[in-house]
Amino acid sequence: MSGGAITAWAVIGIVGGWLAHPVLESWRGVAPVITWAQPIVLLLIAAALGVTAWITHRQLQVRGERIEAHQAVNRLVLARACTLVGALLAGGYLGYAVSWLGYDANTAAGERLVRSALAAVAGTAILIAARLLEHACRVRKRDEN
Repeated sequence: MSGGAITAWAVIGIVGGWLAHPVLESWRGVAPVITWAQPIVLLLIAAALGVTAWITHRQLQVRGERIEAHQAVNRLVLARACTLVGALLAGGYLGYAVSWLGYDANTAAGERLVRSALAAVAGTAILIAARLLEHACRVRKRDEN
């Protein structure tokens, strides 16, 4: 996965998250609420990806075991999809958090800013764990043994 593609998805997320606040507030009359569930669920997803990356690394790189071809492809596709989604989520929540800068921190705006920032960190954790899983799926060449 190229850095340019990841960056593009993150930028799309930032712009979309930043625009979500004013657009949805003018359309629905209230901006979306960010609860604690969003960052917690994203962290759980990042943890699951991290465990999968660790198990895959141990199987393929450390112990030199072989896995079924469809399992390797499934893990690689999961890693690549989660890389892009993690970048989009991290950017989206970061953009939404930035859109709340300048508002009174003692109101709901402060809660939205903090929770969105934590969700952006969790999205970044998904991105990192997915990249680790992608790296763990690499097959060593015969001369690297």
